[in-house]
Amino acid sequence: MHRKLFSVVTLFAVMAMVLAGCVQPEPIAPADAGSDAAASSDSAASSGAAATGNEVPGGVYTTVSSADASILNPILWSDSASSGVGRFLFPVLIGADPFTGETVPTEMAESWDVSDDGLVWTFHLRDGVTWSDGEAVNADDFKFTYDAIASDLVETPRKSNVEGIESIEVLDPLTVQITFKEVKCDGLLDLGLRWLPSHMYAADFSDIMDSSLNEEPTVSAGEFVFSSWARDDNVVEVRNDSFWKGAPLMDGLITKVVPDPGARLAQLQSGEVSDIGLQPEQLAIAESDPNVDIYNFKDDGYAYIGLNLANPVNPQPGQDEDGNLIDQDPHPILSDINVRKAIAHALDYKTIIDNVYLGQGYQIASNVLPAVEWAHDAGIQPYEYDTELAAQLLEDAGWVDSDGDGVREKDGVKLALTLKTNAGNTTREDLGVLVQDQLNSIGFDIDFQAIEFGALVGELLGQTFDMVIIGWTGLGTDPNDDSFWHTKYDTPDSGFNFVSYHNPEVDKLLEEGLAVVGCAAADRAPFYQQIQQIIHDDVPYVFVTGSVGNVGYRTEWAGQDPGPWDFYWNIETWFDTTLQP
Repeated sequence: MHRKLFSVVTLFAVMAMVLAGCVQPEPIAPADAGSDAAASSDSAASSGAAATGNEVPGGVYTTVSSADASILNPILWSDSASSGVGRFLFPVLIGADPFTGETVPTEMAESWDVSDDGLVWTFHLRDGVTWSDGEAVNADDFKFTYDAIASDLVETPRKSNVEGIESIEVLDPLTVQITFKEVKCDGLLDLGLRWLPSHMYAADFSDIMDSSLNEEPTVSAGEFVFSSWARDDNVVEVRNDSFWKGAPLMDGLITKVVPDPGARLAQLQSGEVSDIGLQPEQLAIAESDPNVDIYNFKDDGYAYIGLNLANPVNPQPGQDEDGNLIDQDPHPILSDINVRKAIAHALDYKTIIDNVYLGQGYQIASNVLPAVEWAHDAGIQPYEYDTELAAQLLEDAGWVDSDGDGVREKDGVKLALTLKTNAGNTTREDLGVLVQDQLNSIGFDIDFQAIEFGALVGELLGQTFDMVIIGWTGLGTDPNDDSFWHTKYDTPDSGFNFVSYHNPEVDKLLEEGLAVVGCAAADRAPFYQQIQQIIHDDVPYVFVTGSVGNVGYRTEWAGQDPGPWDFYWNIETWFDTTLQP
């Protein structure tokens, strides 16, 4: 998802999906691998032996999805079930390193040049890549795809991918030049959509919306070729012998639709499916199965407690129409940094992780996650559980229990706050009860409420809350998260900076991190590392845990080398050990 400022209606819909954990980038692991938990990405390596080139090909690999795909057109899909199938059919300009998340020339673009002003990017494409019908994959396919998105004849959720592009020019079949309207380094993510085969469509895009190819794509430039789709049951893909990285060793790939997580686990154990995303409560069963390997990885989401720094009875935007900062009416309690740090130190993260996240959590220190390895600052330490320090911070801020009722007060105001989350999410509800108990034990009066999700989103967008337990997911491979922190996104009823976080230095660093000419990771990383430290110190969020992917996969398959950004990145080398001599 591209984090931009949306209309109220659109933002509500998107935010509902993001906060509920439904919006994902192109799948990095089997469906439903993510959860509100986390584990070490160092805890599992590849399964069995790596391919040597002498393997006997054959076998059919079966993965699962909790829901059926909706459409097999890369500029029309918006769900992970569809992209999970389609990723093996359509090429893409640039990729992400499966282990670090860094943008790398491993896909159609072998290299690229950037103009001195950072606006013109010239991509040099890989020669010799063909669609499965023998037609060349080239710059015309890229331009056709993005021109189609911009066309008024195509109704697509990907319109935002072309908003920052000034022009696309095909210099020759293997060279495409893209001019951006402004330097914006996360704009490279806009170029990450998979390409349509331009020779299969009308030049004016008039047939895209109603094409039979949307359900039965007849050509492929990926690892597999589409074979069949039984709605709500399975999609079958077969080996693409002309795949440019080399034909896969397996005969084919089946994606089964299995909505129930218990049924998915049973089918993994029986061998009916080859991999699944594991729920935390399923790990012990999977770990005891000698026919199952497990890959645990830190992915691109986290759970947190958001602290409203502004007065919830008087929400104000962060900037006026001219971009000038607007002084906020401060929250009567949470605007005090000592109170926020006291909250951060008052939580027993080990107990939370063990009891709420079933031992599958890891405490995080700030906003850029370890999965974004090139930008993450591992030197920043999370807040430690220290109730004595928390109490002292409150004392220093003037919050004392003068009447002995167990609740601190200051200037006649009780240290009373409301903590909310969405009803029906048992993990968040359990966390809320624990947070309430731990904060009340040091003199807070926390009123914990689990309310209907739509009502919660309304309060978040309206900035009428005190504290909220919530989470972000699908944050992607780029560390830019300006929509959470920049003052221009502090817009009541329509902004993601609903905690009203204001820090001019962070605003400046966010802008500079996006405007690095050439967008090299090494040049951008220092900006985001400074941001991480400042956000850690300012405590607008109390970071609870990073998210995790837990993937169980059958041991009879070998050659896997899973990374946190892509479980399937080398699927063409996987082989069935039962077929080997």
